[in-house]
Amino acid sequence: MMIGGIPIIWVIIGLTFLLSWIVSSSLKRKIEAYSKIPVNYGLTGKDIAEKMLADNDIRDVKVICTKGFLSDHYNPAQHTVNLSEGVYYGNNVAAAAVAAHECGHAVQHAEAYVWLGMRTALVPVVSFSSNIMQWILLAGILLMNTFPQLLLIGIILFGTTTLFSFITLPVEINASSRALVWLSKRDITTSANHPQAVSALRTAAYTYVVAALSSLATLLYYIAIYAGGNKR
Repeated sequence: MMIGGIPIIWVIIGLTFLLSWIVSSSLKRKIEAYSKIPVNYGLTGKDIAEKMLADNDIRDVKVICTKGFLSDHYNPAQHTVNLSEGVYYGNNVAAAAVAAHECGHAVQHAEAYVWLGMRTALVPVVSFSSNIMQWILLAGILLMNTFPQLLLIGIILFGTTTLFSFITLPVEINASSRALVWLSKRDITTSANHPQAVSALRTAAYTYVVAALSSLATLLYYIAIYAGGNKR
């Protein structure tokens, strides 16, 4: 399938790359700008994370420092909130928002939040699928006339990664919502700087939206190839 003589898959990839670059660039600019805005009480990201965990009676999760920019994440298997150096040591709106967001995932885990449970259950499936699906999809397209079932297998594997992307959306949005409510309630962010915390986490969420839509578009492309091949 073509758009103006260009294969549709390349159009999808191009648009995805462009949207990802726009959102990532916006997020980076906001993080840099909001890193210059202090929050109340001189609290660092580490302090904020530990305080939010304590407020939610979570005692078995450690807050640790990791290298990298925006490498922050919650590890449910090891019960750790991993904060990048800028967030761990930072006393600013960006650090507060990111640290609280990651703790939002820890709270989800403690409360058995259903969407987080679904995402966690899919992790081994997605890990397996990601390792082999591109090769199966490529082989399936090449062997479409003789072994169309191979492409169907590839589509099913790809479908698990698309499902994972969409399940991730409510997980991330809910974690941000928890973070923002807590930051405001504890007076760590104020009316003067809370909108910046909202803006940072909203832009971060857009990265997951772009990834999910891209995955869906690519899945539909492979389905169209399979459906078209079966009509011959």
